[in-house]
Amino acid sequence: MVDRTASDPRGGLGDGSSASTEALVLSDQDRAAIARRSRVGLFQALAAQAFTGMLVVLGAWGIAGKDAGASALIGAAAYFVPNSLFALRLLLGYFGPKRPGSLAFFWGEALKLTVAGGVVVLVAWHWAGWLVWPAFLLGLLGVMKGYVVLLALRRMP
Repeated sequence: MVDRTASDPRGGLGDGSSASTEALVLSDQDRAAIARRSRVGLFQALAAQAFTGMLVVLGAWGIAGKDAGASALIGAAAYFVPNSLFALRLLLGYFGPKRPGSLAFFWGEALKLTVAGGVVVLVAWHWAGWLVWPAFLLGLLGVMKGYVVLLALRRMP
């Protein structure tokens, strides 16, 4: 019988083995490669969101007309613009002396979602008369799920 109470919690599976773990040490080149990959990943995600948003806008315009295309464009912009500003904030943090931490990411994400929700409410309040709701919501969802393009192309950062 294996004594599980004496095992080191950092030792892996907790099976009582004496496997030692070493701290991961990254060189400056490794850190630069990770930072470069994260920046490229942000650009790829934004490009995929813009691509899916434009597909929805063009599809809505081609199928249902000018008002549906404008509604889809407004829906896509309602999420893409705050998301782009949030990504820009993260990118600027990479070039500054202090890297953005998890708390900055959390508050930036919360602000982005709040602004996107506010835009949806504002649009519903001001333009509900001519807005084509299915196209608006498809534009919004198309941008929100833009990363699916990256998954399909196996280019997920």
